Amino acid sequence: MRRLFVVVSTLLIAAIACTTSPTGRRQLQLFPSSQMNEMGAAAFLQLQEEVPLANDPVVSRYVDCVANAITTQLPGSRSWEVRVFKDDTANAFALPGGKIGVHTGLLEIATNQDQLATVIGHEIGHVLADHSNERVSTSFATNAGLQVIAALTGGSGSAQQQLAMGLLGVGAQYGILLPFGRVQESEADIIGLQLMAQAGFDPRASVTLWENMDKAGGSQPPEFLSTHPSHGTRIKRLQQEMPAAMRLYQQAQAAGRRPTCRQ
Repeated sequence: MRRLFVVVSTLLIAAIACTTSPTGRRQLQLFPSSQMNEMGAAAFLQLQEEVPLANDPVVSRYVDCVANAITTQLPGSRSWEVRVFKDDTANAFALPGGKIGVHTGLLEIATNQDQLATVIGHEIGHVLADHSNERVSTSFATNAGLQVIAALTGGSGSAQQQLAMGLLGVGAQYGILLPFGRVQESEADIIGLQLMAQAGFDPRASVTLWENMDKAGGSQPPEFLSTHPSHGTRIKRLQQEMPAAMRLYQQAQAAGRRPTCRQ
């Protein structure tokens, strides 16, 4: 009876916590946004303690300009905090609670405002789609599933239990978590493409940006074992979404939204 209660409770929680992403995809969210915002703020403070901030005001103003052009088009009154980190890796991130970080190394790859807007829009897309909540919730649900298997197979340390736990662990890693990450990345690409276009940045620069990433990145792991789509897959999907993005871009231009952010 106890085992049945555990199974039913886990399935019921998962069913109730399902929501819909901005692109219409069903997703699991177990945690309130207020808690995710607190986690994002704490992580952002920790990063600033561990990684030095760039001390070039010109670079900071440039990144602020691109980020602000995008965030001002978002609904609501959330204020976004932007920081440039002195780090040679070509990376950027956005966290729940309105936190944006850009590494100086990214500016070597994203060579103009439109390419930088591609990355910042993508990272903001993760926040708008609550991907952090989804990832944490999926991990939590996976761990709960492991506990259910332990309860159903009975007896700690049995060969049957160890086999079941091992199979579920491998299945969760390669059958749920990694492919799930690729879905999120592709979704953030689409949302980011729309955001940059609405802000007046040329969406065609997104393809150039990922071509630059491809040249700079060298060999990639097989797509099956990566949480990110391959650069070729990414570019193909962006090209498929480009007609709709170009319409948004033309509307932004007609409305006078023409960012002029210079490094």
